[in-house]
Amino acid sequence: MSAGGTNTLIIVPAWNEGESVGNTVREIVAQPEAWDILVVDDGSIDDTASRAAEAGATVLSLPFNMGVGGAMRAGFTYAQRHGYRYAIQVDADGQHNPRDIVAVLKGLADADISIGARFADVGDYSARGPRRWAMRLLAAVLSRIAKTRLTDVTSGFRAANEKAIAQYVRYYPAEYLGDTVDSLVSALHAGLSVTQVPVAMRPRAAGRPSQNPLGATVYLLRSVFALSLAMMRGTTIRAGVRT
Repeated sequence: MSAGGTNTLIIVPAWNEGESVGNTVREIVAQPEAWDILVVDDGSIDDTASRAAEAGATVLSLPFNMGVGGAMRAGFTYAQRHGYRYAIQVDADGQHNPRDIVAVLKGLADADISIGARFADVGDYSARGPRRWAMRLLAAVLSRIAKTRLTDVTSGFRAANEKAIAQYVRYYPAEYLGDTVDSLVSALHAGLSVTQVPVAMRPRAAGRPSQNPLGATVYLLRSVFALSLAMMRGTTIRAGVRT
């Protein structure tokens, strides 16, 4: 158990999220479970770090922007070194409802990784066109690998037990979709189990998501590429070429 008396660490990766990270941290602090909160400031050039600290989080500041994957690997390394049994990612932009943290963590009773899934009959989150096709393709392929039905493998709202934390410290890719798809494929090929818990997503508290026809088409193409790369890496892991 950590020095703070809790066995669970909330990891909040944040890049230039000064407008929203403070409220996100305060919402987590307001929950009755009193978890420890680590905001990984991913090379922000705004006041993300100071806003997070003022709200009550421990802040780990990276010297430059490494992407969500790099930020999360730093967070998992922190969790392992400080003796946490469980860690869960909560995005800084307010889309992940802190009230759902308990439900996602409960999924760890049956698996090493628990995903807060947007497409599991809860809430009204939707994706259309190429973006939706890409998400369905990714979910279908990873469901076969995981041997369980998964509907939202690109969700960043996910929890990990000690085995999964150790796996993520060893390998947690930083490239596009690596933090979700590639990290999950690698964990599954390493023998970890996964489950999902239905959650409802909220609108971003600040900033604008990139939702337009061109962006959605690019997302589809890049998703297929990312999945192919993850599968090739998984084959390499099973062959014992990479340790």
